[in-house]
Amino acid sequence: MTPAAPAFRTPAFLLGHVRSTLAFYEGRCLDPSGGFFHFFKDDGTVYNRRTRHLVSSTRFVFNHAMAYRHFGGEARQAAARHGLAFLHDAHAQPQGGFAWQIDWDGRRATVQDGTQHCYGLAFVLLAHAHALMAGIGEARAGLEATFSLMERRFWEPAQGLYADEATPDWRLAAYRGQNANMHACEALLAAHEATGEAHFLARACTLAEAVTQRLASLAAPPGEPGNGLVWEHYRCAGRDGPWQIDWDYHRDDRSDIFRPWGFQTGHLTEWAKLLLQLEARLPADSRPAWLAATARRFFDAAVRHGWDDVHGGLAYGFAPDGTVCDGHKYFWVQAESLAAAALLALRTGDDGYWQWYDRLWAYAWAHMIDHRHGAWYRILAPDNTKLTDEKSPAGKTDYHTMGACYDVLRALAGRQPGGALQPA
Repeated sequence: MTPAAPAFRTPAFLLGHVRSTLAFYEGRCLDPSGGFFHFFKDDGTVYNRRTRHLVSSTRFVFNHAMAYRHFGGEARQAAARHGLAFLHDAHAQPQGGFAWQIDWDGRRATVQDGTQHCYGLAFVLLAHAHALMAGIGEARAGLEATFSLMERRFWEPAQGLYADEATPDWRLAAYRGQNANMHACEALLAAHEATGEAHFLARACTLAEAVTQRLASLAAPPGEPGNGLVWEHYRCAGRDGPWQIDWDYHRDDRSDIFRPWGFQTGHLTEWAKLLLQLEARLPADSRPAWLAATARRFFDAAVRHGWDDVHGGLAYGFAPDGTVCDGHKYFWVQAESLAAAALLALRTGDDGYWQWYDRLWAYAWAHMIDHRHGAWYRILAPDNTKLTDEKSPAGKTDYHTMGACYDVLRALAGRQPGGALQPA
């Protein structure tokens, strides 16, 4: 039975929801032999004890670092340090970089997929930044080393973007993607907050403009004003060459959860959130007008094309003609969208965004959140039917759901008269 809807806009609710989500993982996710378990059934049962994915390994560091900063508890700080050590002891590779997926037998790691992903390095950078902010001083060296590695292996200065993928010995693939750059922008904002060093903020600005202005100008669905929207997939003939949209990449393959086809409603709203967070970190007299304008345009397009008027919730993706191409409901799409709605409401003073915030929370409260065991279900059918009892496979960790609550809490705390956000 679904409990009565609480006051979604209040700090008390947001903090309480983070605590209830943490409770699903705490006490069962930490593996004393190294790192964390990554696969959980609805009731919290661990159904794979050995496979470790770089995305979960890094996101669990984020989860525990943020929990320590908000709620205290030396065990949480120790868990973040424990996870950071596992990155360097198990995922790190002798040729540099971090293995995408490993098998951990409790003593040693065997590489299952050694592909070097910029997306993965972005989360390694994020983990170190948040560990540093949680008082783990040794994370500073790892933060600097990870950024240096991203610059050396993936940065393409003529494009103002990071390449996406390389072989274990660092031969770049032709594939290019916006998702790695979006999460690199997120990680760079965290690195700037953790260190105060201006070059991290400058690089975040470069990425944001390259993706949401230049790349977006290449992809304009029918009826979309301005510069179009962010397509996910591109190709490049050579290192630092121009990117070209690949309209067919994964068109008929839904097996890769990190590279779906279509315009992604959740990535549009996630960019909206990041653009406003970037704006808030810039001095008031040097905030480009396109940051807030693009955030608003992306969010409005996402809900216009993605909202399900019959069953509620935002669909996963829509095609270039504006029709839904994947109507499944993913947890992270709803979470990132409600965070973006709150930031837009505070930034613009437009109550319509608060209405979207309440609508998204009400949908999640009724369908996505497990009120018995805790945390969010990962995926529902278009009609909100449950599809699996695998609540949290590798890659999830509820980093998006707890992160959305933290983002809203921070925005509420930074509000100024007139609805503007203070610089962080």
